[in-house]
Amino acid sequence: MSRLHQALDPTKTGREAESLDRTLRKMIVGQDEAIEQIVDMYQMYLTGMTAPGRPIANFLFLGPTGSGKTRTVEALAESLIHNPRAVIKIDCAEFQHSHEIAKLIGSPPGYLGHRETHPLLSQEVLNQYHTDTVKVSFVLFDEIEKASDALWNLLLGILDKAILTLGDNRKVDFSHCMIFMTSNLGATEMAALSAPRLGFQSFHQNGANNGSVVIDEKLNQKLSKTGVEAARRKFTPEFINRIDKVVVFKPLGSPELRRVLDIELGLVQQRVLHSPSEKSFVFTVTATGKDFLLSEGTDVKYGARHLKRAIERLLVQPLSNLIATDQVLSGDWIQIDYDSDDRRLAFTKEAEGLEVTAMANMLESNLEAPPMAAAACVVAETTKGQLAKSSKK
Repeated sequence: MSRLHQALDPTKTGREAESLDRTLRKMIVGQDEAIEQIVDMYQMYLTGMTAPGRPIANFLFLGPTGSGKTRTVEALAESLIHNPRAVIKIDCAEFQHSHEIAKLIGSPPGYLGHRETHPLLSQEVLNQYHTDTVKVSFVLFDEIEKASDALWNLLLGILDKAILTLGDNRKVDFSHCMIFMTSNLGATEMAALSAPRLGFQSFHQNGANNGSVVIDEKLNQKLSKTGVEAARRKFTPEFINRIDKVVVFKPLGSPELRRVLDIELGLVQQRVLHSPSEKSFVFTVTATGKDFLLSEGTDVKYGARHLKRAIERLLVQPLSNLIATDQVLSGDWIQIDYDSDDRRLAFTKEAEGLEVTAMANMLESNLEAPPMAAAACVVAETTKGQLAKSSKK
């Protein structure tokens, strides 16, 4: 045997983990730390290096509402199983009293309603989204801080031994699960720290560069420390010690919200192509139109969720009226701009009777224009395929 003394690079990841990393970065904006932690734990699972007798990973996601905590879990399921709904979601607000735990594990034999109570966390429920290639379950305990102590105590066994005992003494194996817990603990303190730096103002009045900010590493550390300290004050040490990774989601600044806007507009375009009306048309939004949506939908307190509501109210609802009144037909190109006189979006038909290829090319070129998010390119490819299917009909 000859001694090689060859230096190795432990920072490299395998092809599957790299693919997951790329896909998540196209779908999740501004939360690189969460993506890195998820990819690292998934890489350990792929190589069989996860701790035996424990779940694949136990995550606690902290941060303000609208920063992407739940969306990250859905994006993970979409990346690996191609179904964003393949997440077993437990709303912890429904378990504020200890007796409500029976909804999770079922009533013991002999208790009233035993046969009628079907546990929410049975083995069949965990395995329902497994595929031939990916046998991983994603379990999300949303707003964990709202649950009673009884649920926290139940979680101690799951997080540590990957075993849950149901009311009828059946065992549920969580060793192929990635467990996520979300919480808004510390969100108020984090907002106070970051709000002076984010400086949201009127986009359509001050231009594209207004409010753009880079949250420096020092502020990042303060935000993370604030979130972790809030969690330690709320949860017991034995609960915190069973969590593999605590990730603090940072509030989204204006550059991140711009990227979110482009992704959301692409998803609205997909919704148009899936609509029962079978009217396949394309729409484009001008720079001033986007600035208006950002000015109306930007809120430090509510993050990206407020932006989604603004898109629904100011763009989707008027579009639905245009479709219902036959002002928009298949093959149309609708240009959406900002009307400064009426302070609303203006909808103009720029062309009609477009061929499928022309619409697909328009979408692709529009979505690739700066400063679009990388995820928009994925939307473009999906949209082109949907247009092709609709033309065959």
